[in-house]
Amino acid sequence: MAVGAWERQSIEQDLKCALDRHEFTLHYQPKIDLKTGSIIGAEALTRWMHPTRGQVLPAQFLPIAEESRLILRIGAWVLREACIQGRAWADARNPARTMAVNISEIELQHDRFLDGLFETLSATGLDPESLELDIAESVLMKHPERTKPILKALKRAGIKVSADNFGTGFSNLTSLQELQLDAIKIDRTLIRRVTSNLDEMTKVSAMIEVGKNLDLRVIAEGVETSEDLQFLWAHNCDEAVGYYFSQPVPAEQFGERFRPKEFFTARNPCRERTN
Repeated sequence: MAVGAWERQSIEQDLKCALDRHEFTLHYQPKIDLKTGSIIGAEALTRWMHPTRGQVLPAQFLPIAEESRLILRIGAWVLREACIQGRAWADARNPARTMAVNISEIELQHDRFLDGLFETLSATGLDPESLELDIAESVLMKHPERTKPILKALKRAGIKVSADNFGTGFSNLTSLQELQLDAIKIDRTLIRRVTSNLDEMTKVSAMIEVGKNLDLRVIAEGVETSEDLQFLWAHNCDEAVGYYFSQPVPAEQFGERFRPKEFFTARNPCRERTN
């Protein structure tokens, strides 16, 4: 316990200096349209390269950043860098039309969240309709009365919002409708077992159907195998992200390792009815 406490304190101290030392970078993972096999967006993912620790995994530092509220500074930096990159891709006519950025509970509930967000969009010149905020399902449902006005303001501005890690919380249909979301992102832990566990298969297929009935885009996270992909095709899932298509990479490598569209569509049993 003492070692764990010391390690946590050490990471927290290093996090305070990481931004000033330019130790953070963003990697981008493509979001795929499952009907066409095309890249239609990117997810911005934070990477921390520590001078002595080497690469520190997000699971190691993000919880500490949230507990210490350093996530407010880090999150503001991530949003700005992602918007700058999104605008650069838009100017270059890159097919990644949307930029997805994860928003934590602390950021969402901060008094200046909306002001800071709109200031960043204005400063970077990114079209608000090109930005998609990923907010955990559990966070969206924790304080719905405080969250609804924020989501309405985002909706008016054209900014998209998706319920991240969907399937790990306890949302009901009425709650989802009231939040006026744009998409649900089925959690990777469910997708990972979708072809080997009958319960998960039933659960995921029901989630896709729920999303369709609510007129929401359905995005699958953590797609890693062709079997995962075949299942999602068969159940008409809209979009997907995962190592099957590409690992997260720096902006200059984005799209280079993406599986060719021809390979993708040639194996899509649904392509004739969706084209």
